[in-house]
Amino acid sequence: MSFIRPEAQAQLWRLREVLAAGAIMILGVYFVTGPGGLLSLVGWALVIAGLGLGITGARRLRFHQLGRGPGIVQIDEGQIAYFGPLTGGAVATSELVRVILDPTARPSHWILEQPSSPPLEIPVNAEGTDALFDAFGALPGFRTERMLSELKRQGGAAVVIWERTPSRPETVRLQ
Repeated sequence: MSFIRPEAQAQLWRLREVLAAGAIMILGVYFVTGPGGLLSLVGWALVIAGLGLGITGARRLRFHQLGRGPGIVQIDEGQIAYFGPLTGGAVATSELVRVILDPTARPSHWILEQPSSPPLEIPVNAEGTDALFDAFGALPGFRTERMLSELKRQGGAAVVIWERTPSRPETVRLQ
């Protein structure tokens, strides 16, 4: 028996990193302002760790899309798989050559390209897309802040978020 509504429980689960960061920082501030001595050094370390965790948690919250989109995304041992009602497929993160965000599709889609297969199109609000945040973050040279700003932007043409070997200037958009 739970005393928390399922919607509130889901919201708390999404906020877990930010809440944990806040708790760690409060404990760190308590150690810094409290007894002093060696414990204050531990306190400063906790404040810094909490700040780092809070920044990561805030970015993850910005990546999260509300709603239940079509299909399910699963990531297992470096392979991104999408199981949709009409399409699907899998790509290995080690073989990815390009990650594109296409806001012209409804809903917006991630387009993942690898050389030996057709592009994999994943709706940004499909179930399990939160795991893509970590998968994309592991790509060499991936800029998380740029991805988040493009995800927030409405309309426009498809934009290359990441390329293994850049073939054009970063400011040029796909048409």
